[in-house]
Amino acid sequence: MNDPEIRARLYPLLLGGVHIDELPTGTTRADVVHITPAFMHGYEVKGDGDTLQRVKNQLKCYGEVYDFVTFVVTEKHLAKLLPLLPAWVGILVAPAEGTALRPHREARYNATVQRAPLAALLWVEEIKQYLLALGLAGASTLRQREIAQFLRTTHTVPLSGLAQYVRERLMARLPERLLLREARRAERARLAGIRARRRAGRKRT
Repeated sequence: MNDPEIRARLYPLLLGGVHIDELPTGTTRADVVHITPAFMHGYEVKGDGDTLQRVKNQLKCYGEVYDFVTFVVTEKHLAKLLPLLPAWVGILVAPAEGTALRPHREARYNATVQRAPLAALLWVEEIKQYLLALGLAGASTLRQREIAQFLRTTHTVPLSGLAQYVRERLMARLPERLLLREARRAERARLAGIRARRRAGRKRT
């Protein structure tokens, strides 16, 4: 069971809102993030060909930003993965036979979300706009590092309000992502066509 096969089983379960693949999250990328007006749920997929070497870092990064976190794994990984995950992290199992993912345990609400990593999901200018809207006049001159430091130490930016803003911006950005993805796909197809024609030309000569 590989990654694309598991994702194909996961997508139908993500009801409402949008889902984004490969969302940069801290020093890693979340395989799938389900975003609704009420929550963000990060999913990490582990197929038979994957290892568990990055679980510790992935869990740290996801735990700083997502309301819920679930690992979607094959039977191969389940026994070794269980000791690595805290009780609030959910687990879905992709069986070798059948088409449905099997719930092993449900994800619980994550109480470890932090302002600075959460804000880092957005572009710097978006965060500046949010801070300016809160009345922080000097926000427009801050650099990314300074914004992160401010958010780590401030008590004037409500986490709930920031989280809602992040969700709204990521959901609004999805059409742009889809257009960019289609443009990249078209460019890959164009380049593949050029390479194929060149190979055919070399064979004729």
